[in-house]
Amino acid sequence: MTINRRLKHIFREDGRALIVAMDHGLLDGPKPGLERPDETITRVVAGGADAILTSYGIARKFSRELAACGLIVRADGGATSLSKTPGPGVLTQNIEQVLRVDADAIAVSAFPGSPQEQTSLDNLARGIQAAHAWNVAVMAEMVPGGFDSPPELRTTENIALAARVGAEMGADWIKCPYAPQMERVTQTCFLPIVILGGAKRGAEKEMLVEIKRAMDAGVAGVAIGRNIWQFENPAAMTRAVAAILHDGATADAAMKLLELKP
Repeated sequence: MTINRRLKHIFREDGRALIVAMDHGLLDGPKPGLERPDETITRVVAGGADAILTSYGIARKFSRELAACGLIVRADGGATSLSKTPGPGVLTQNIEQVLRVDADAIAVSAFPGSPQEQTSLDNLARGIQAAHAWNVAVMAEMVPGGFDSPPELRTTENIALAARVGAEMGADWIKCPYAPQMERVTQTCFLPIVILGGAKRGAEKEMLVEIKRAMDAGVAGVAIGRNIWQFENPAAMTRAVAAILHDGATADAAMKLLELKP
């Protein structure tokens, strides 16, 4: 199978993708909302998720529930939230394992501007090389300073730099934080960009407004986890985000969809 065919399992004909991130168990174990992965997968797929980002273990165990959408397997990691001295991540999955669960892509993170910059960029380079040898796509998660970086590191210029580095290294699309001037990031990166969701907010309207602004700035989609599956109605939240991405809905119109039952 070619990379383009695999990408069509993730990005719709309109070139946009709603990716639900469910790889958090690799770091935090059974977070609220992910205690029963099969139930959560079923709900977000019913809501219109285009693809799910998850671990090899979940992909292997819940292949039936995942069959209706694209599949991205997290290929790096190496530390949990229990670690006193979390070091740089390593590649934890090889491409043979990823192919065994019929994944369309792998996800690898890199952190320009962090103490882990060199190691994480090396992981990304090796992940791209291994994946492309088997026509498996790569999502490069490019986060200036790392996942816990302060706001002053997540400037538009830094996010634009990180996204472009991931593109230059050969990834197939980029996942990065939302930037204050997102059009600067999309206009200087020659790959599709999806924005990450970040920590659970509890401010649904604010998140939907941000997604709408990002789409208007040329973003190709989102990769959201906690703000979908920790919402009281994950299927409705998925529908709301999908309406903005694929139907051009306003944030106000999307908010009305949150009232729908599963």
